[in-house]
Amino acid sequence: MVLALALGGWAFWWVNHSLPLKAPTLDLAVEPGTTPRGVAQDVMESGVQTSADLLYWWFRLSGQARQIKAGNYELETGLTPRSLLAKLTRGEEALRSVTLVEGWTFKQVRAALSKAESLKPDTQGMDNNLIMQKLGQSGRHPEGRFYPDTYTYAKNSSDLKVFLRAMHAMDKQLAQAWQARSADSPLRTPEELLILASIVEKETGRASDRAMVASVFTNRLRLGMMLQTDPTVIYGLGEKFDGNLRRRDLQTDTPWNTYTRAGLPPTPIAMPGKASLLATAQPASSRALYFVARGDGSSQFSDSLDAHNRAVNTFQRGQ
Repeated sequence: MVLALALGGWAFWWVNHSLPLKAPTLDLAVEPGTTPRGVAQDVMESGVQTSADLLYWWFRLSGQARQIKAGNYELETGLTPRSLLAKLTRGEEALRSVTLVEGWTFKQVRAALSKAESLKPDTQGMDNNLIMQKLGQSGRHPEGRFYPDTYTYAKNSSDLKVFLRAMHAMDKQLAQAWQARSADSPLRTPEELLILASIVEKETGRASDRAMVASVFTNRLRLGMMLQTDPTVIYGLGEKFDGNLRRRDLQTDTPWNTYTRAGLPPTPIAMPGKASLLATAQPASSRALYFVARGDGSSQFSDSLDAHNRAVNTFQRGQ
């Protein structure tokens, strides 16, 4: 009886006592299909200085051994057998996050994911076409297909999983914007909305102007006017763009040059955020056909070329 009480007291102390670790923070990977005994062994091999047999019997006696979830975990100083089991059964994986910013190109998205902490660069070495194929979108252009947001992921997750989540998020946001579009919108497909929204994203200097920027381009499309937007020219120039847009660049024809080609470019030019998607779906009601930067982030909108030229003289030339 005394021995049983002593063993019980020791067991209670052990499951609630901090386990010694070889380092302040350890990484533990539990692969799918690992047995409770295998998990206990993995815990010990990760750097937790305890008996794998003791851990295994604790898992068994707790009645929760079969509830242990596969995943990547961080084990930190102060870990006890009880808190370890709670972490494993709740699936409290070590999480990291990466932020994709409105207006970024696919190239910038790839660069951000390649530098994200503890994210497996499975797409490294893949070209854009192969990435889209891996995402089940073979033959589709990747530009603008991923929703700008902050994404959390488990340590050592594949970057393909983040791409997939961002792609599905954009599909959802685009569908919602398309359903909310104005009845008189000249846009014929969700694809056209996505393309124009990417232009609105790049052309908007101040959030309060977004609906008016969308209105200008919508009005131009409705009238069959050239969009004549610099960001599309810059996108079409690609690596040739040196940061200074010249007159000859505006005259150099590419599929994205909206000074030389009518209508929308063939693809988005960046990732539009939710605000740009909705502004494009429901632009401001106006007759504006032109706008020019005022120099403070905002824009001056004009209904006629004469008014626009006066605005250019005022805000760009100081006349």
